[in-house]
Amino acid sequence: MLANQGQACEAVGLLGNGSKAATANATGTGVDISKYEGDLMVTQTVGAITGTLDGKLQACSDGAGTGAEDITGAVFAQVTTSNDDPNLQKITVPAGSLPAGKPFLRYLGTIVTGPSVVGVVLHATPKYTA
Repeated sequence: MLANQGQACEAVGLLGNGSKAATANATGTGVDISKYEGDLMVTQTVGAITGTLDGKLQACSDGAGTGAEDITGAVFAQVTTSNDDPNLQKITVPAGSLPAGKPFLRYLGTIVTGPSVVGVVLHATPKYTA
């Protein structure tokens, strides 16, 4: 394992920053996490919103979200107009904890009333290869 985890860490966008009008706009594509080890840290950054945003992480079979399955405990606290802008939250998930056959990680943001300004980033350490 590398001594400096911060330097070894990669940042991968799960959902690009911007105003999302509906749940379909706040659902990211899956990212293959099979090349990562240790903890996966995912940050959700929310700006001004109208209504509510419920964000969570899902495991899926491919980047398109096939067979999406909620990851137990990987749910962000609900963001509303009373706790928005800025609202920064993180979730940590062990890389090896995704269900077998579902090596892709995606973000699903359920927007009850839009728009919501949101962005989501995965921070992960690639496996060491000699």
